[in-house]
Amino acid sequence: MIVVVCPGQGSQTPGFLSPWLELEGVSDTIAGYSEAAEVDLRQHGTLSDADTIRDTRIAQPLIVAASLIAGAALAARAGRRADGVAGHSVGEIAALVSAGVIDAETGMRLVGIRGRAMADAAAQTPTGMSAVIGGDEQAVLSRLSELGLSPANYNGGGQLVVAGELAGLDALATEPVKGTRVIPLQVAGAFHTSFMEPAVAALRDAVSTVSPADPEITLWTNRDGSVVSDGSQALTYLVDQVSSPVRWDLCMASFADRGITGLIELAPAGALTGLAKRGLRGVPTVAVKTPDDLDAAVALLNGEAA
Repeated sequence: MIVVVCPGQGSQTPGFLSPWLELEGVSDTIAGYSEAAEVDLRQHGTLSDADTIRDTRIAQPLIVAASLIAGAALAARAGRRADGVAGHSVGEIAALVSAGVIDAETGMRLVGIRGRAMADAAAQTPTGMSAVIGGDEQAVLSRLSELGLSPANYNGGGQLVVAGELAGLDALATEPVKGTRVIPLQVAGAFHTSFMEPAVAALRDAVSTVSPADPEITLWTNRDGSVVSDGSQALTYLVDQVSSPVRWDLCMASFADRGITGLIELAPAGALTGLAKRGLRGVPTVAVKTPDDLDAAVALLNGEAA
């Protein structure tokens, strides 16, 4: 069983969309995606600097667009889709498109709304996020409770992303839990926490107009790592996930339980294959960062990898 995974915010670098625009038809696709998301994806994916594309309003549509383009190119070259799909954070929108729950235009419209709503929610209170590497998870969670912080991403492989007000994050960095390393992240908000409740309402309104289909391939949810077989339920989880923790650790555990034989991360790739190397030891992975990586991904998808 080969699984495709779609990355979340933080995976993009300046100009990462440029090589994909050289593929036939992608320029027109990006134009359509830009209109749906209300973001100039060509401009920001090729010319904008790191600070600009870090903006949640821009970053989220860019990431989803790149995943959709890479996924479509992979399926076309391989002559088939993967057996299953999951997305990390905003990557769940690309995953729903890949699974046939919603179409690409709807996905891009929703990610545009999601990005704007989360940016607006983040602007209400100065908050941020930090990665906590290593240490005892229960000890870390206890310390977060003392500081008024929340777990945001249970990433597995000894990595927990935490979020909350800046004073609490500063205190955690100043006095880290024994055995941990705290790395401040360049994001402008406490995503996947109660600070995002206003964004939940905005996305729920947008989703109310969507008529989803049931997944055509195995689809995992960040909610608890379970498989979702109902399209309406998948959309509900997508909305709720904005203010609740990403359980990528449970997704990887579910991958292992299913006995997956390979994992392919779509563009802008790197973060999730890195986690898989620690959380899914021995499972072959391919990070599709540019079109040059498609041949290796096709070989893995079609069982031809060495």
